[in-house]
Amino acid sequence: MTRASTVPSPPGVPRPVGPADLRESASRWWLLILLITGMISCYAQRGTLSVAAPFMIRELGLSRTVMGMMLSAFSWCYAFMQVPAGWIVDRFGVRRAYSFGFALWSAACAITGVLRNVFSIMAFRILVGIGQSVAFPASARAVANWFHDRERGTVNAGYLTGVRLGQALVNSVGAALILRYGWQAFFVIAGLIPLVWILPWTLFLRRWELPRSTGATGNEAAPFTFANSFGMLRHRTVLGTFLGFFAFDYVWFVYVNWLSGYLILERKFTPAEMAFYASVPFVVMSAVILISGLVTDRLIAYGFNEVRVRKSFIAVGFAIACLIVPAGLVRDNQSAIWLLLIALCGLGIASPNTWSITQALCAKNIVGTVSGIQNFGGNVGGILAPLLTGLIADLTHSFALAFGICGVILIGGALAYWLLMKERVELPKVDP
Repeated sequence: MTRASTVPSPPGVPRPVGPADLRESASRWWLLILLITGMISCYAQRGTLSVAAPFMIRELGLSRTVMGMMLSAFSWCYAFMQVPAGWIVDRFGVRRAYSFGFALWSAACAITGVLRNVFSIMAFRILVGIGQSVAFPASARAVANWFHDRERGTVNAGYLTGVRLGQALVNSVGAALILRYGWQAFFVIAGLIPLVWILPWTLFLRRWELPRSTGATGNEAAPFTFANSFGMLRHRTVLGTFLGFFAFDYVWFVYVNWLSGYLILERKFTPAEMAFYASVPFVVMSAVILISGLVTDRLIAYGFNEVRVRKSFIAVGFAIACLIVPAGLVRDNQSAIWLLLIALCGLGIASPNTWSITQALCAKNIVGTVSGIQNFGGNVGGILAPLLTGLIADLTHSFALAFGICGVILIGGALAYWLLMKERVELPKVDP
């Protein structure tokens, strides 16, 4: 199967659809199911240690500081593997890169269950991070290769929803599995069962990538080296996606790491209230992500400029997300909750478009590399956000200043997307 045609029909006039088109469309949506389930497995396995942490602290006699180091081991390596992983996806193809990464992180997750030494567990968490570094670049490249331009928003929204579903899955069943079988068996189960995903993924993509060696399949050898990929940051569009996604993920990781603590420490919510108000916003955000993807795709299908539509939704989403600033200042708890919910929905509006605009402005044979650079920028924000937010909260005895910094970073991110992401990124020319 070749990449979907990017030649647009006249605005508002659908192209005639035949049996071959229907078969091709069905194949693409099966691929979307594989991308979603792959991301569900990715984030369920990523969340295993956070679910097992309290049980391991008790059984192994660990301090919270040591557990914090164990939890952080994944993020550091994962962040700095993004650019290499993107290059690997472009160099060796989506099918092989994702399959190898999936097998590596699943095996590392399972082996964690037979270990009891802290440093050994940390080493295998690092391996989980190395394996999972291919997930986003490979997903982005698959979208660029085999979906219509007008479908990007919906498809990206689909597999990004898998992120939230994976985290919800491990949170909902993890504790029950640990109580029944123990935390070590929990890691083994979480690592081995998802391995069945590799078989349909490999069989489904084999007929798309292997028969061809052109850019249509993504199986070609990129004529630039891994070292050259870092030089792409000199391109305005690549720098824009790096800085813009840094802003998105910085604020996202403030929510992920500190929303529960904020509600208990500053707003004095009970644990039951915290559990409700710290989970519902993420469910609502998932719905907003899907709606945003569908709406942007419909606008593009009717003839609106894709880059302009996606930049506009990102800018509007970031502006709404700035409501996190007054959320940290208001006295009334319910007002703060509503502001935080609406602000998180702003991130949901922007979310699918942050990935789609990268795919729209990049030649498909470097989408994996540029997506890796984008996710590297985001994970730099992910490393800084929890540390800086906690430090500010300790020094000021309030989260208000930390939330204010989020607003400043969001404005900077919106400007990066709007002002820098204009020119198409092509394959760099390499001297012979």
